[in-house]
Amino acid sequence: MNWYEAEALVIVTVLGVYFLDRWEQKYLKKLFDWVPAVLLAYVIPAVVSYVLKVDYSAHSIHSFSKLFFIPLAIVAVMSSLSFAQLKAIGFKPIILFFFGSAIIALAPVVFTGFFLGSDFVQNTLISQGYWKGIPPIVGSWIGGSTSQLVLKELVQTEESLFLQVLVMDTVLVNIWTILMFQTIKKSSALNRFFKVEDVAMPLPIVTRKGKALSGFWVVLILVAAVLAVDFLAPTFVAKVLLLSVIGLGISNFIPTWNFKFVLRLGGILIIVVMAVLGLKLQIDHYSVQPAFLVFLCGWLFLHFIGMLWVAKLLNLHLAWVPIASMANVGGIATAPAVTAAYEKKWMPHAIVLAILSMATGTFWGMGTIWLFEILFGL
Repeated sequence: MNWYEAEALVIVTVLGVYFLDRWEQKYLKKLFDWVPAVLLAYVIPAVVSYVLKVDYSAHSIHSFSKLFFIPLAIVAVMSSLSFAQLKAIGFKPIILFFFGSAIIALAPVVFTGFFLGSDFVQNTLISQGYWKGIPPIVGSWIGGSTSQLVLKELVQTEESLFLQVLVMDTVLVNIWTILMFQTIKKSSALNRFFKVEDVAMPLPIVTRKGKALSGFWVVLILVAAVLAVDFLAPTFVAKVLLLSVIGLGISNFIPTWNFKFVLRLGGILIIVVMAVLGLKLQIDHYSVQPAFLVFLCGWLFLHFIGMLWVAKLLNLHLAWVPIASMANVGGIATAPAVTAAYEKKWMPHAIVLAILSMATGTFWGMGTIWLFEILFGL
């Protein structure tokens, strides 16, 4: 086997997916509305490997990705959050947002505890190992693709299960986006029904003035951070924690930090990592567990009902429920789109909440893993 084939396949996949995703062609735009770039980047190398009957699962590129690409993606995403912008959102919407995150992270653990003797928990989640698909979903629904990838590595989710998670996650998020579009349009009626009096007028988001740091210096700083942490941190978990702290420090203490560039860089790095992971996937082992899909639907529904209840307790405008839910589940692309269906002036607030989600998803997922391992000995 030519060891350069894997690198070439990753490069072609990343470039192809990146430019196709940005091509203003009607049918391609519809495709990427339903099949996100990260899923396509994961599947293409697997399909090519399957057709060519080549196994790239032992290639050294996987070690390099875990050593460099994933840490670089972490510090890039974490450095995209500005604490100053959170103030404009307000205390109550942030409480609602974190409560929605908590339901996503804790609900599967609570469910497993209550129904520990059931056939689904004992056979599907424990015996068949489907519980290892839960932390990547927590990461996806709170933090997006970066957190999903980090948690996959931490819990060591098998590639066949990870593909199931990606496909089911994609389908559910698309359906959820449609439902949240409809919900936010009816938020005024919901306010009247639940007797919520809040008018929801957040402060405008303040953007930093002046020339932003060039992309060259941004990349140099991030690469230096990764190399330093690789030298200092003994474990992958320690690297995740240290890089998260460094990323937050960079974004909040460098006045000219280029937030727009670093978000775009993070997106590209995620596609790179997904393409590398796709080399491991054995696509002929793919299957779908219907009971697990039903479990995911119930989990997502509980997330929404819980947020609706908290918004009522806080007397918070119910438009914040779909906004905060999409900031968690949908991410930086869909959250502002759903928000615009109600009030375009709030789109920057939805983006900031989505960035907050990206910055916290890994930690929620680590908590889910810890609870599963401690409480149930998994």
